[in-house]
Amino acid sequence: MKWPLVILFTLPWIGITAQERLATPVNEQQLESQAGREEGITEDDSQWQQLEYLQKHPLNLNEATGDELKALRLLTDLQITNFLLYRQLLGSLLHVNELQAVPAWDVATIQKLLPFISVSDQKNMAARLGERFKQGEQTLLLRYARTVNTSSDYKKTTEDYLGSPTAVLFRYKYNYKNLLQYGITGDKDAGEPFLKGAQKNGFDFYSFHFFARKLGVIQSLAIGDFTVNFAQGLIQWQGMAFKKSADVLAIKRQGPMLQPYNSAGEYNFHRGVGVTLQKGIVQCTLFGSMRKLNANLAVDSLFPGSAYITSIITTGYHRTLAEMNDRYNVQCLTTGGAVKIANSRSHIGINAVHYNLSKPMRPAAAPYDQFAINGSNWSNYSVDYSYTFRNMHVYGEVAVDKLMNRAMIHGLLASLDPKVDMAIVYRNISSRYQSLFSNAFTENSFPVNENGWYAGISIRPAARWKLDVYADVFRFPWLKYQVNAPSGGHEYLVQLSYAPNKYIDMYTRFRHETKGSNDADSVSSSLPSPVPVTRLNWRTHINYRVNRTIELRSRVETVWYGSSSQQKETGFLFYTDVHVKPAFKPFSFNARLQYVETDSYNSRIYAFENTVLYNYSIPASFNKFLRYIINVNYRLMPRAAMQQRKKYNCLLSLSCAQSVYPAETAVEATNTAVETYSRSDIRLQLIFTAR
Repeated sequence: MKWPLVILFTLPWIGITAQERLATPVNEQQLESQAGREEGITEDDSQWQQLEYLQKHPLNLNEATGDELKALRLLTDLQITNFLLYRQLLGSLLHVNELQAVPAWDVATIQKLLPFISVSDQKNMAARLGERFKQGEQTLLLRYARTVNTSSDYKKTTEDYLGSPTAVLFRYKYNYKNLLQYGITGDKDAGEPFLKGAQKNGFDFYSFHFFARKLGVIQSLAIGDFTVNFAQGLIQWQGMAFKKSADVLAIKRQGPMLQPYNSAGEYNFHRGVGVTLQKGIVQCTLFGSMRKLNANLAVDSLFPGSAYITSIITTGYHRTLAEMNDRYNVQCLTTGGAVKIANSRSHIGINAVHYNLSKPMRPAAAPYDQFAINGSNWSNYSVDYSYTFRNMHVYGEVAVDKLMNRAMIHGLLASLDPKVDMAIVYRNISSRYQSLFSNAFTENSFPVNENGWYAGISIRPAARWKLDVYADVFRFPWLKYQVNAPSGGHEYLVQLSYAPNKYIDMYTRFRHETKGSNDADSVSSSLPSPVPVTRLNWRTHINYRVNRTIELRSRVETVWYGSSSQQKETGFLFYTDVHVKPAFKPFSFNARLQYVETDSYNSRIYAFENTVLYNYSIPASFNKFLRYIINVNYRLMPRAAMQQRKKYNCLLSLSCAQSVYPAETAVEATNTAVETYSRSDIRLQLIFTAR
């Protein structure tokens, strides 16, 4: 009965399936947008590892659960719900092309999924425990990185470092079909000591994880390091999550509550035990964590023997004596849990998390920090929900903290037409609401002190064309850092994408943002008043696939920055990339040439940079410089051997990047002018895989 349907949908796919694009494991545009909001980019590469694994071991859509589809982070909840209902109604898929018949699924979405999915009628039998430990894939990663900079300013900055300028990452991981994972990670940042001083045991940071799935009633079991993701992130969200970007429908936090953690970031995870149990429509998650945090401490003048926390440090750097003194000086005990009742269309859940710190936190004297967490324990509680009705999906979370300060987020995803999708988010978060390890869909870095409305629409007016638009209006009821009064702002983005054929796709984007910032030129220098500051970005990007081997990418971006009381600033960025990946050859490489010129740091521009596998950077580009990047990969066992099911494989990668700044006026007469304003970044990585 289904074969005519499959044949009907196969014809439009003749050009689509042939378009074997170089797989991008993370959304570059979302990462660039996040970096531009000064939120920082975490070192959590778990999603990248997961998608890379799925390229070799695709997810069988006929067996995939809702949580497994959410873990891809490539689909909206509306798309996932519609797919599960489609499969429940019509049975297993016969071909991947049949996905076009699923409501709210478009060609662009399916293209993103193709490298990571398969369709099979084979049932995955529950593997015995012995098979899980013997038949998995083992991966060993070794990475060496170093920045070479001959400038005197750089030498002055690093002369107090206790260790060498070399950064080293070690990671061993075992994975059996995502049913069993375990591994260990060791990380040394540049400037940290290694095998000496306070680090006689080697690496500055160690991480161990053991994670099992689908053990009868036990859906997930985490021992060691893991992340916890609850609801919409108002009380807890430690995995990677994005905010506003050109992907205007990516507004909902979604993913399994427990996930293994084996990245190099030293802050945003738990260390202990977590378990998810499921019986019928009821799911229960419990976890407990005991770990040490880095913190700035101060001594109470009234009680000289006691100390309190002025701030928690999230960078993970331990390069100097001062940073060593702040290392692991606070113990944090975290407990929490969630109960969820869910069916194919809806769910409702209750979530809670509680913290006990070995030393109390005390707000700083700054007015904007008046409502910060105070004391040695804290709690957050929330209720979340979702419901899908036909082509509409509503969801939300309502949370309170220990002092009953409230926060809420409600959202809507709707498919108005086969060519039109819409998203709406409302958030109302008290200026007094506080939380730890949280990350919600807000303008602020953390869910605090914000009210706002977001609306986005994605339109496909004709074949090969796509228009994405969002508008966000927000207000901050209380003071913020560098904003000495209640303020607000708005942001708009319009992006037009065009893919005339399977070889070319391009987009042009305009983004406008206005929000308050203190006026440095205010008459009252002791208390500057906030003024609206506007940032405009215009970007045009094009990808051109010459053939199956070569792909070219180019971008031009301009930024305008300023306020009514400040001199206007501009910035400009241009780069061109070449990616070469010959089929059935053991090598591949890519290179970039980039030029940047901005008036100052205020008019900076961000651009995603590929380096070695599982590693990337998004530096703030400002001033005037020329930069080049060269990445080379060589597989010591060719792909042809891999296709013959050889058991061993080794990937060697080298990345070299250099920024060349023109000699500044003050040093133009010196012989080392160019060297003074030049820096080089070198990364060497070896990945050994055994199956």
